[in-house]
Amino acid sequence: MRIHTSRKAWHLLLIINKIQKPLNLSTYPVKTPRETLLRTGKILGTLNQLMPPRPFTHVNTTTSATHSTVSILNPRHTYCRGDQLDVLMEARDPLGHRKEYGGDFLRARMSSPVLKAGASGKVTDFNNGTYLVSFTLLWEGRISLSLLLIHPSEGVSALWRARNQGYDKIIFKGKFVNRTSEVFTECSLTPNSSTELCTYLYGTDQEAFYCEKPPHMPCEALTHVTTKNREISYLTVKEKSLFHKSKVGVEMMKDLKHSDVSHCNKKSTEKCQIGMKTPVPGGYTLQGRWITTFCNQIQLDTNKTNGCLKGKLIYLLGDSTLRHWIYYLPKVAKTLKFFDLHGTGLYKKYFYPFITSQLHSVRDAGHIPQEIDQISGDKNTAIIITSGQHFRPFPIDLFIHRAISVRKAIEQLFRRNPDTKVIIKIENIREMHIETERFGDIQYLILNDIFKDLNVGVIDAWDMTIAYASNNLHPPDDVIGDQISMFLSYIC
Repeated sequence: MRIHTSRKAWHLLLIINKIQKPLNLSTYPVKTPRETLLRTGKILGTLNQLMPPRPFTHVNTTTSATHSTVSILNPRHTYCRGDQLDVLMEARDPLGHRKEYGGDFLRARMSSPVLKAGASGKVTDFNNGTYLVSFTLLWEGRISLSLLLIHPSEGVSALWRARNQGYDKIIFKGKFVNRTSEVFTECSLTPNSSTELCTYLYGTDQEAFYCEKPPHMPCEALTHVTTKNREISYLTVKEKSLFHKSKVGVEMMKDLKHSDVSHCNKKSTEKCQIGMKTPVPGGYTLQGRWITTFCNQIQLDTNKTNGCLKGKLIYLLGDSTLRHWIYYLPKVAKTLKFFDLHGTGLYKKYFYPFITSQLHSVRDAGHIPQEIDQISGDKNTAIIITSGQHFRPFPIDLFIHRAISVRKAIEQLFRRNPDTKVIIKIENIREMHIETERFGDIQYLILNDIFKDLNVGVIDAWDMTIAYASNNLHPPDDVIGDQISMFLSYIC
């Protein structure tokens, strides 16, 4: 097999006016490509230990939302705002037998529909079939508690195994153009063809993308890539039965009574700043607006927003969930304009693994670590970065490797200019019943861990979209507005 290597960097920027429990996976700094690979392998090994195989033998051995029990610890008639309400959950199977191991995927939330209020809860797994679900009572009024069984531990184990089994769930096709001729060939993230290949290397860690080389065309003739799903699953027929729509996201707290929260105490917070640690929950919704718990968000009208953004260079590096920001930003900053090259903001999607059925120009895309390497940075430069959704169909090592590469690029940027503001936007939660096999929830924990001791701001969109119960890859405008408001609180 002969491999052709192209180090060509493609740059065509779309410019806009003004991007739980710790896993303890990280040991930094990581400097060389070999160190990145070793660190990726170590993290993957730790994750495998956290999610041991739980073979699925019969539905009667899995966790049942109906038969599991929940009870409030030290219940009271009324609570004070700021108190913690704890619930003990004992997982049981459909026969009523208590489970002796943990690993269930649970999602906790409290809400007050009348107040348009919501917040996530924190789940602690004792790995013996019992779980502590903790809610911080953040507003006054009557609250309802929810604990959803997204997947039983047997389903989590099956999804984890299936996710890491292969890179062939997505078909990549590359379009090569040479004068009047164009040819499509198969591409991939691994060199799995016996034919002659073009290899495209990115960044200091030499992340690679491969395409079969068309006859009589150079590797540099690649202009576009398109993708489609491959009809393949690494789940057994029996395992697939665990992910029927009726079994995903089943309520476990429907018999709990409402609790009342009164105004007893008030806690003051300082202004939101880069480098602050984000707790769980990091905020809550009230009357349709996100309110942080660990810092004081500034509220900006249009004039103040325009004044804040004046003279600033904003880079948005990521996927369509950041592109959604571009559609919303003109609503809060009326003077925004689009430019072809130099303006006060840049948006750039990443190249691979970018999943789209449309032809996707490789010249319009960038490798995020490489893009960061080209930013000089200063006190008026801010970068917001997100990735995750497009990594879900692939083994987790690809996502870990990319996250470490992004961190390394940020560290280098801070050495050039430590005044540059960098904000990491965590993924949104998405639909529970679409593409269930794309198990990406562990990515939330990985990102929080890899960036935990870096001087960056965090927009915990995962926490925020749980609070809103949006369950949509592209949430409504009010959620997008709250994410942008958090961003502005960091940089203004």
